[in-house]
Amino acid sequence: MICLATGNTGGPPVPRSMLTPDEQQHQRARPTLARSFYFAFAGISYLFRTQRNARIELFIGFAACGLAFWLRISRAEWAILALTVCAVLILEALNTAIEAIVDLASPHQHRLAKIAKDVAAGAVLLGTIGSVIVGLAILGPPLLERLHM
Repeated sequence: MICLATGNTGGPPVPRSMLTPDEQQHQRARPTLARSFYFAFAGISYLFRTQRNARIELFIGFAACGLAFWLRISRAEWAILALTVCAVLILEALNTAIEAIVDLASPHQHRLAKIAKDVAAGAVLLGTIGSVIVGLAILGPPLLERLHM
């Protein structure tokens, strides 16, 4: 049985010249795992190079992790803290992507473009507020305990 995605049976690779034009097109359209990671890291790099708020959020996330390390929080608390920091950064990345798409689709000011951008920014704000609450709940009690020793 020939796999249409690769043009072979799982054995040695078939030369591109032996693939049909459709199989060649499918192969070009499917990035390798390495290329997928490259594109993902390029996106992360773009986010931190161009978005001041993302850099601020990353710094605060590292500061929270440093404080958590000093306070020796539990593994469960680490998991919650890490997910919360990642959630804020993910929201910032999605906000950046939405802004880029809206700018591409609607280069002129439009009421709906403004709504899309404002809602995406609001999502980041909500995530940030939630992360502050989580941070206070996890880091607050042990920090107060350490400071009052």
